[in-house]
Amino acid sequence: MMATNGREACGLAGDELSVCSNGSNEAFANKSHSHVVNGAATEASSNNSKLQNGGAGKAEGFSFSPKPTIEDIRRMQAEFTDERDWNQFHQPRNLLLAMVGEVGEVAELFQWRGEVAEGLPDWTESEREHLAHELSDVLIYLVELAEKCRVDLPQAVLRKMALNRLKYPASKVQGSAKKYTEYKD
Repeated sequence: MMATNGREACGLAGDELSVCSNGSNEAFANKSHSHVVNGAATEASSNNSKLQNGGAGKAEGFSFSPKPTIEDIRRMQAEFTDERDWNQFHQPRNLLLAMVGEVGEVAELFQWRGEVAEGLPDWTESEREHLAHELSDVLIYLVELAEKCRVDLPQAVLRKMALNRLKYPASKVQGSAKKYTEYKD
């Protein structure tokens, strides 16, 4: 488990998620529109709030919160690391190994469960929260690794998605799980 204090590291202040970077507070969630519950974005409505991460709902109803951005996460983690003088330990190899360890912790949560339905309908709130923590650790290490390797992750994702579209044209691969080398022209 990553050594962070949930409220302090995540920048939670009251009911709103915020980042304290260079002493300033930047609100990420507008209470009248949405808020974060156990790492899940919820949409506020006049009747009730609909959980968007975990629980009921189909994939097309899910979306991540617009904030924090990957850059916000990078800044929060850089500040957290700097405050503790941990940069001496946070070199690419160490970050990679730490991330692999966190992926192992995510895998443990799924181990021996068989197939797990989308939305995790059979999971308790505590189990979902534990998963949210472990996935967050993976993301934090991934973002910090990308920073140390000077990889602009959002731009790299755009380039990779363009390559994937070329390797896996929808007209050829529709409904198939074959590797791109197995497709014939």
